[in-house]
Amino acid sequence: MPVISAKNLNLWYGDFKALKGISLDVGEREITALIGPSGCGKSTFLKTLNRMNDLIPGVKITGEVNYKGQNILAPSVDVNALRREIGMVFQ
Repeated sequence: MPVISAKNLNLWYGDFKALKGISLDVGEREITALIGPSGCGKSTFLKTLNRMNDLIPGVKITGEVNYKGQNILAPSVDVNALRREIGMVFQ
């Protein structure tokens, strides 16, 4: 069972669709690299994993992202607890 699973994830910044139908499974203790050119959505996807995109006005997200079997995009998710589990380090 994957620890992180994205299914048909889409994200818009206003009218701009930044993520288009992302589906990905990441297993426990698995090393995964996101590789692509500047502006292709790598950081946007990573920020979705701990709901940092919630802080940006006008963002709309559809699809599903599960962490340990729980849909992290559900309104009932404790975002602070989620961010303690999924941290982000940027360059």
